[in-house]
Amino acid sequence: MNCPKCHSSQFVKNGHTHYGKQRFRCQNCGRQFVTNPSRQPISQETRDLIDKLLKERLSLAAIARITEVSERWLQQYVNQKYYLTPKEVKITQKKRGKLVLEIDEMWSFIGSKRYKVWIWLAIDSLTKEIVGLHVGDRDRAAARRLWDSLPSVYRQCATCYTDFWEAYQGILPAKRHKPVGKETGRTNHIERFNNTIRQRVGRLVRKSLSFSKKFQNHLGAIWDFVHYYNASLQN
Repeated sequence: MNCPKCHSSQFVKNGHTHYGKQRFRCQNCGRQFVTNPSRQPISQETRDLIDKLLKERLSLAAIARITEVSERWLQQYVNQKYYLTPKEVKITQKKRGKLVLEIDEMWSFIGSKRYKVWIWLAIDSLTKEIVGLHVGDRDRAAARRLWDSLPSVYRQCATCYTDFWEAYQGILPAKRHKPVGKETGRTNHIERFNNTIRQRVGRLVRKSLSFSKKFQNHLGAIWDFVHYYNASLQN
């Protein structure tokens, strides 16, 4: 018997696995392993499929059934994936000029509907890219963080259309801030995106058992879909 990583024969016993099998640790490279493992490493093809299914409004239990992986492994994979997901927007290069933003906030929750979390989003009316995002409370401090998340070219030039929520006052530049009602059609694109993300990310559905239990995963799932959405606009 040799280490499956470095093929060294120098190893020691290192406890037992969750299933009761003897576990060994290589003294050369530190790799832990068992003899005749019943569970093989998850292939990259399966991981790529999981990444796609995470954007299709499915629960983790459903994804585990489809891909035939354990729910325990899947939860660990998702935790790591969302932790490593970049928390800043990636957009195409913009020139200074006439830019138009549509801004809105969307309700969600974590663990229980008593714990409300608001998703603040800003979309470029022309390119349809999400250019700003903040997840948190529905107050003026949250509006400030959304504003700070915008690329500088938008903070300098963009006209901003929002609803009449008072938190925007004093945060968005008064000369470029245009509060409007839905009947004007000036916020149609951001309202449509709110519907899209609710339909594609299961944990954002209003009446669902697929809700988030951790803020980190809630945040990661939202950012993961935003990156996917922006990238799809380039194709």
